[in-house]
Amino acid sequence: MVSGNSTTARGYRAGPSVWWTLPALAFFVVFALVPLVGVGVLSLMKWDGLSAPRWTGLRNWTHILSDPVTGKAAVLSVKIIVLSWLVQTPLSLLLGIFTAGRQRYRNVLAVLYFVPLLFSSAAVAIAFKAILDPNFGISRAVGWSFLSRDWLGDPQLVLATVVFVIAWQFVPFHTLLYQAGVRQIPAVLYEAATIDGAGPLQQFRWITLPQLRYTVVTSSTLMVVGSLTYFDVVFVLTGGGPGYSTRLLPLDMYLTGFTANDMGGASVLAAILVVTGLLLALGFTRLSGFNRMQSQQEGI
Repeated sequence: MVSGNSTTARGYRAGPSVWWTLPALAFFVVFALVPLVGVGVLSLMKWDGLSAPRWTGLRNWTHILSDPVTGKAAVLSVKIIVLSWLVQTPLSLLLGIFTAGRQRYRNVLAVLYFVPLLFSSAAVAIAFKAILDPNFGISRAVGWSFLSRDWLGDPQLVLATVVFVIAWQFVPFHTLLYQAGVRQIPAVLYEAATIDGAGPLQQFRWITLPQLRYTVVTSSTLMVVGSLTYFDVVFVLTGGGPGYSTRLLPLDMYLTGFTANDMGGASVLAAILVVTGLLLALGFTRLSGFNRMQSQQEGI
């Protein structure tokens, strides 16, 4: 029998070939590396989007990094990352465990939980903007006075409201990840724990959570890096307001480029977002040991 990587009698090499990776590599170079290099070059130029670009060196970087608006946007982005993780992770984990059950009613509820995945971010933002309107929204429909607050116009409430809307949209996706992870845990572990007298909480602490550690890493990485791309939902909901209360870095990049006509400054912000996302993803991988992942079912 000839092994998958050996050479056959006619001189052909069996098994997968590196040539099969060339289309994907070409796609990555054309649609990822080339635009990234273009952003890096444009960040060193002064360009309003119409006239010819002018070379300015590091002047754009100096201006953007010293801009207090950008500093506030960076702080807000960090808050969104932390709050999104703190809100979405426990909800997704618990819903994932719940929907992993084989009962029919749980399958029906799982379908309802996943409905937000079918909607675009713009559609979700438009719907919630109408629902949260203090004059014509849900507060008028149900007559509950505590809902009649200006959720999107009050600087003290708007950030929490944005976090809630984002969680409503993306919790179903992470729930799906945890549901798949829970269903891969061998039932024999729970059977043995039940025989040993372990209750549901003990089984959750000593079986479910350890078996889901790599799912937690995957979900957290997607959640944290994805928080750097929240633009459309925030733009439609608040436009960055009131004032600068929700002007996150992605929205700051858009407004800098297309409202202030400073494409060089917007390119600086784009480069910052890319580098930050890469560093966060690499940090999660390093700290969690995900790159040294081994089978969690060894010996079972």
